[in-house]
Amino acid sequence: MLERNKGIDIVLEIGGIKTVDQAMKVFQTRMDGENLKKIKKITNKDALLKIANSIEMCEPDSVFINSGSKQDQQFVKNLALEKGEEAALPMKDHTIHFDLKDEQGRIIDRTFYIANEGEQISSLANKKLRNDAIREIREIMVGIMKGKVMIVGFYMRGPMGAPVSNPAIEITSSAYVSHSAELLYRNIFDAFNPEAARLGHFFTNIHSEGLNRTEDLPNARVFMDRSYWTTYSMNCTYAGNTLLLKKGNHRFAVDKAVYEGKGMELAEHMFITGLDGPNGRITWFTGAAPSGCGKTTTAMAGSHFIGDDLAQMWIDEKGSIRSINPEAGIFGIVEDVNREGDPMLMELLRKPGTEVIWSNVLIDENGVPQWVGNGEEPPKKGKNFQGDWVQGMKDKNGKAIPCSHPNSRCTLSAKALSIYSEVSESPEGAETRVITYSGRDSDTMPPVWAALNPDQGVVIGASIVSAATATEVGATGVKRAPWANAPFIPGSLADYMDIQFQFFGNRKIAADKKPVMAGLNYFLTDQARGGTSKKLLGEKKDVKVWLAWLERHAHQEVGVIETPIGNLPVYEDLKMLFQTIIQKEYPKELYTRQFSLYVDNIVARIDLQEQAYGKEKNVPARLFTILKKQREGLIALKEKFGAIVTPDQLQG
Repeated sequence: MLERNKGIDIVLEIGGIKTVDQAMKVFQTRMDGENLKKIKKITNKDALLKIANSIEMCEPDSVFINSGSKQDQQFVKNLALEKGEEAALPMKDHTIHFDLKDEQGRIIDRTFYIANEGEQISSLANKKLRNDAIREIREIMVGIMKGKVMIVGFYMRGPMGAPVSNPAIEITSSAYVSHSAELLYRNIFDAFNPEAARLGHFFTNIHSEGLNRTEDLPNARVFMDRSYWTTYSMNCTYAGNTLLLKKGNHRFAVDKAVYEGKGMELAEHMFITGLDGPNGRITWFTGAAPSGCGKTTTAMAGSHFIGDDLAQMWIDEKGSIRSINPEAGIFGIVEDVNREGDPMLMELLRKPGTEVIWSNVLIDENGVPQWVGNGEEPPKKGKNFQGDWVQGMKDKNGKAIPCSHPNSRCTLSAKALSIYSEVSESPEGAETRVITYSGRDSDTMPPVWAALNPDQGVVIGASIVSAATATEVGATGVKRAPWANAPFIPGSLADYMDIQFQFFGNRKIAADKKPVMAGLNYFLTDQARGGTSKKLLGEKKDVKVWLAWLERHAHQEVGVIETPIGNLPVYEDLKMLFQTIIQKEYPKELYTRQFSLYVDNIVARIDLQEQAYGKEKNVPARLFTILKKQREGLIALKEKFGAIVTPDQLQG
């Protein structure tokens, strides 16, 4: 179990401020009259102590309180330009930010959970005992903001009034981080006091980029103090390491759901989108996928957009699963974003009218952002995170250097999207009827399959396997990615899995509101199904059909083929959906290749999961029971039909 408020609160220990009166004296020393007037509107004692002690620890020259007003937002934007953290581009309200060339993703090797003695941390994460963490934070963060402005903002992760939203404070010396927070979250300066009181907590984030030099990266650190829901980030610039309202606070939300939610709430690495069904019906989806695996594309395949990355979920008093997006914007990977697959996003990125912060793309000779896979004329030269770039450049190993990094991003408000849904700000959330799980799987699973029951659905999530992406520094190969959330699960995977079984199997979910839980796989290749090409077996836009089939399945309007791994679509339903949803013919031969079960591959995947989870302590026995039953069913099919089992054979 996680024990809250256990051990020394590090920032309070280093700062030494213990009372509100002492805090006010600190504010009077570091703030001008206008900012002092603003901080006096914050009455939450714990918040004032966190801020005052952060000031004492980091020693900024001055402190700016960002109230979220247009004037304050403009101050932050101007500061980002003055400091060189961003540069203006020719298109109005577009800026470019370059991270350090060796920090193009999450620094997982230097990211730690702060642990108390005897506290269990996820086997997939790094931990640092509290006393060791205090020593490192003191060595690196004391005085780190000398010569800088500390910016303090008050945000809500989720709509105001929602039962699972989380208030948070962002304290940073980076104007880029503060600017990003204004696009991605809800500034609730005026409502912080009542919302923090209503929910009984807030998260705190303390960051400084330091001198912003490559040589300081060995001393970059990200610490997450689970006991006090406080993050510490130093000597780094990439938003995944610095804007800890995002993944840092997501980790705290996971802890809150697992250890305090009583099987009634979840915090997931999921998109939220609504699909139009027959007769004006809207069906809401959430879906998990590791970063870089098409989550944003899937979110925008719907007609009603809420979010592309994170979801807070709960069971309401009427027995429905409800979902909200902690974020209000998009921090999206742009590689392979183009007009064919992402027409709405491309409209925002290529036409004036939307505020965009670009990061790590190439800026060409005309000041236009360019990136790999945008479907446009390739640039001849420009500037990227490495410096000057020309077409044909090679690295020291003779490998061509692409114009942009695979983890290049765009940051913008979700409200700019034409499919943005006003449900995004509803405290009641979206009634969720479909939950999907996907990764980068080139050779094993079909494009879509639906669990036979909630327990099997949990196992689909637990069994995600994905090719590594550029979102983590140094990551390579193929790896397990449980629920696409594993990097953000602070406690044991067994505890997290147990809550998944409790939540989706909860008797409080009404019988007519039970969700369809499903697997998606957009990355199946021609080569894996008997062909010679490494190209995808299908097209990016086919996702609209897979989602449409799940939408109909949730309302029991399509047939299914029952298999040991779950329900598969019937060909006639898919053929009709391809014609009506994306106006495309769908040959029976392609269906057979996509939906045949390659038994040996699936069994090998099951064996991988059994072996990996067998090394974990206290994993629910239900997982192994389900995997064993699936394995036995697949072997029986192989004995009857051979190693490749077609849908026609399954239908008998």
